[in-house]
Amino acid sequence: MPARRVRRLAAVVAFAALAAGCAPRTTVILLPEPDGKKTAVSVTDSRGEVVLDQPYAAVERGAFQTRPYTATPEEVQAKFGAALAAQPRREEKFTLHFAEGKGELDDESRAMLDRIFAEIAARPVPDVLVIGHTDRTGTDPVNDALARQRADTVRNELLKRGIAPANVQASGRGSREPLVPTAAGVAEPRNRRVEIIVR
Repeated sequence: MPARRVRRLAAVVAFAALAAGCAPRTTVILLPEPDGKKTAVSVTDSRGEVVLDQPYAAVERGAFQTRPYTATPEEVQAKFGAALAAQPRREEKFTLHFAEGKGELDDESRAMLDRIFAEIAARPVPDVLVIGHTDRTGTDPVNDALARQRADTVRNELLKRGIAPANVQASGRGSREPLVPTAAGVAEPRNRRVEIIVR
C-alpha cells in the first residue's frame, strides 16, 4: 500500500477516534423500586431496542457502539448522585380507619397521625390530599357527607399539628371507591377509611 494512502487512512481512523471521543454518550440505568416491585424500561434508537428489566441493568450508547452492562450502586452515585439528591421525595400513602357510622378515628389510626405528620413535616413544600371513604351501609347523600366529615377530621388534626392550611386539601368520595367490593348495605371496616397522599 503506498505510504501516502496509509497516511490518509491513518488520518481518517484518528479523526473517527477523535469524533467518537467527543460524541455524546447516553447512559440509562434501571434503578430498583423502593417497594421491590419489578419494572422495566425500553431504550430505543435507530440501532434497535434494548430492554432493561433487572435492577441496575444498564446500556451505554455512543456514536458507534451500544453496550449493555450491569451497573453498580457506586456507579449510580458517582454519575447521578447530584441529580438523584435534587429529586423531590416520592409520594407516600397512608390509610386511617373509622368506627362504623362515625367521623372519629379508631385508636390505631389516631396513633398513626404522628408518623404521618413527621412525613409531611420532612418535606420543604408538602402537598397533602386527604380523601374520605365510607362502606355501603348508608344512602349516597349520607355517605357523601360522612366521607367528607372524615376527611375534614383528619385535615383538622394535621392543621392542629402545624401543617399550613394551603398545603392540605380534603375531599369525600362516599362509598364509590371501596377498597373491598361488597353488596349494598354490607358493613366493611376496611372501606371506612381516609386515604392520605403526601407529595
